[in-house]
Amino acid sequence: MQWTRATLYTKRGDRIRCDLCPLRCMLKDGEAGVCAVRRRNGDRMETATFASTIQHVDANERKPFFHFRPGGRSLTLAAPGCTFACGYCINHRLSQYGREDSVAWTAQPVDPAEVVGRAVAEQADICFSYTEPSLSLELTEAIAALARPAGVKVLWKSNGFLTPEAVERAAAVVDAVNIDIKAAETGPHHRLTGAPLEPVLETVREFARRGVWVEVTTPLIPGTSADPGQLATIARFVASVNTSMPWHLVRFTPTFRMPDDAPTTPATLVGAVAIGREAGLRHVYVERALGDEGRATYCPGCGETVVRRGIWRLEHSEIQEGRCGRCGSPIEGRWN
Repeated sequence: MQWTRATLYTKRGDRIRCDLCPLRCMLKDGEAGVCAVRRRNGDRMETATFASTIQHVDANERKPFFHFRPGGRSLTLAAPGCTFACGYCINHRLSQYGREDSVAWTAQPVDPAEVVGRAVAEQADICFSYTEPSLSLELTEAIAALARPAGVKVLWKSNGFLTPEAVERAAAVVDAVNIDIKAAETGPHHRLTGAPLEPVLETVREFARRGVWVEVTTPLIPGTSADPGQLATIARFVASVNTSMPWHLVRFTPTFRMPDDAPTTPATLVGAVAIGREAGLRHVYVERALGDEGRATYCPGCGETVVRRGIWRLEHSEIQEGRCGRCGSPIEGRWN
């Protein structure tokens, strides 16, 4: 691990308060926060997240982003660490660094200029995914400073657990974010993640208000978000922010601390899609389990299919300058 200077902290008596996530850890000298990748060193904070375990190029659709530069690709980065401790996490071998003794630090230092140079060469954007990207805020800012002049966009796949100060900073450099909403109430959310829900909802609202393109993902977790009542509440919240905001429904797969729970059935996903549409959402997606129809974008005006997708790839789009190529109805997104 290599530690570099971090931002977003406040001196409070003999402690330093980290102001990146709403836990706002109060740290003595030498202590790391709950995330294990931000620590106090003397009178300053440091981060270990100028690093990544991976650097590979993926389709934007895989993140998933369905209304942001469809057919595009992103160079993906992920430093170990997370602000959540979700029992179902499929990426726990990376995200649970510092929480699970079996998870070792496997990242290598990252040079922002080299990352942006590769993205330009690959004709790709840059996405922080698999682990919690807000913990890499300083690296995101350093990359964005070089990426934007080069025409490279910056994306996050995030849990949305940020302070207002962190959202303000991130919104200035992140072009699109996909945020998980894992439960509809604080109690179930806290049991699943170890953190309260309201900061996540406020992050969705605030990113959207600041003009960042936002998509939302809800994994159908047994005992929390898989419940129809929970799904309806989440769908109504998303619709209250923007009825055109894409809502991705993700099948639960038994893993990590939840190996004995049953995977989500196709029938449950069909019901969840109906719940989203009943709440007024125009674009509800299921990546794989419901086939091509679950991935398609339908025009809210004429009802015709305007975007066809395979698994993690764009197949055909009839959107022209943000409008349906058939009836001219606007379809929200960042299409170029």
